[in-house]
Amino acid sequence: MSNNIELSRGLDVPVKGAADLKVRKTFIPDVVAVKPTDFKGFTPRLLVKEGDKVMAGSPVMADKAHTGILLTSPVSGTVQAIVRGEKRKLLAVLVKSDEEQKWVNFGVKNVEGLSAEQVRQTIMDSGLWPSIVQRPYGIIADPDLKPKAIYVSAFNTAPLAADNDFALGEDLSAIQAGVTALAKLTDGGVHVGINAATESSSPFHKLEGAVLHSFSGKHPAGNVGIQISHISPIMKGDTVWTVSLLMLAAIGKVFTTGKLNLMRKVAITGPAAKDPAYVETLPGFNMKEVSEFFDTDKGELRIVSGDILSGENVGPEGYGGFFANQVSILREGREREILGWAKPFRPGVFSSSRTFFSWLCPKKKYDMDTNLHGGQRAFVVSDVYSKVLPMDIYPIYLIKACLAGDIDKMEQFGIYEVLPWDLALCEYVDPSKNDIQDIISKGIDLMLKEMA
Repeated sequence: MSNNIELSRGLDVPVKGAADLKVRKTFIPDVVAVKPTDFKGFTPRLLVKEGDKVMAGSPVMADKAHTGILLTSPVSGTVQAIVRGEKRKLLAVLVKSDEEQKWVNFGVKNVEGLSAEQVRQTIMDSGLWPSIVQRPYGIIADPDLKPKAIYVSAFNTAPLAADNDFALGEDLSAIQAGVTALAKLTDGGVHVGINAATESSSPFHKLEGAVLHSFSGKHPAGNVGIQISHISPIMKGDTVWTVSLLMLAAIGKVFTTGKLNLMRKVAITGPAAKDPAYVETLPGFNMKEVSEFFDTDKGELRIVSGDILSGENVGPEGYGGFFANQVSILREGREREILGWAKPFRPGVFSSSRTFFSWLCPKKKYDMDTNLHGGQRAFVVSDVYSKVLPMDIYPIYLIKACLAGDIDKMEQFGIYEVLPWDLALCEYVDPSKNDIQDIISKGIDLMLKEMA
């Protein structure tokens, strides 16, 4: 039995466009992008050049600071292009897929009989070590450290998020192997957060060798950072690791099959998506390959890799992120409404407060777009942030400390406990229209610079 933790604060954003629980399309992308920018703290050194042949699992980049940390190709094929940005910053390696896929053989291994060092080396060789995130700061885990504990969230409460029971339920054996493997890397155990509402039906409550915790409440109850704050808050000097359930399955498959298998069910969602459903594909696919889901009749669209609160705007020809198993499609809201604040009877607009009468229809879903409904204004002290953030911190003072670059205050108000997306709802409800996730991200960058 798991212990139940009930969260009283949060907000479920009632947006239209949830994906039907069916797979409409399965494909190997024609071109896959391996993006070092998906991994905070990874300084890439290229290991390939244009024209090189690679197999699925072949290294394409290594971290300059720790050469054993690799990024590997999800597909077999030919390196088509090296994409660089300003000051020759490496943005992506594009790999054109072969018709017949070939894999690097890492060897099938019995996890039970492996040492911690063998587990660590196998994960690093496969290129999956960057999928292990270290807190504080959200950087790639240091393989030379032993974390206090390892945390996994088995459900996601973000708007229109992929249903993990549907997307990953068939991978239970691989996830179990991943739990067994990671448990060898820490003395504090692997802690798995499961959804109390679906605990009895979810396959993940059957996991063995893990410490199970059930959570009930609104978003962000599914965020692993929120779960950690209620299980064992991160204090100064603590180091914990987190792994997404998606990556835990991939790690397990390396041991059970000897191959790097990153195939995943990706939820195509959003109010501007045609017949939203799932596709089965690899990370780094081009959005053009799911263009049949784009409802262009609605006008200009924003294509987001991830959820609508914290995903990356990649555009209709961009590439999906390594960690994302969701694509969100919204209409760009560029129109301005005159005296919108003076119109309380707006049945098509949702309000997180009671500014409009959306609270009278709690089950209604809304055709939302990207309109901010106002511009940036003075930063006022308010309790709106604490109403949607179920953590024992003062978010407004943390945000102000990050803006001021005051490290002592940042430590005092909880910078070690959060990553930008933990405060995504604060940004959504912010009456001042501040880019709170960017503020937190810059605060974390300052901490890394000054405290490293």
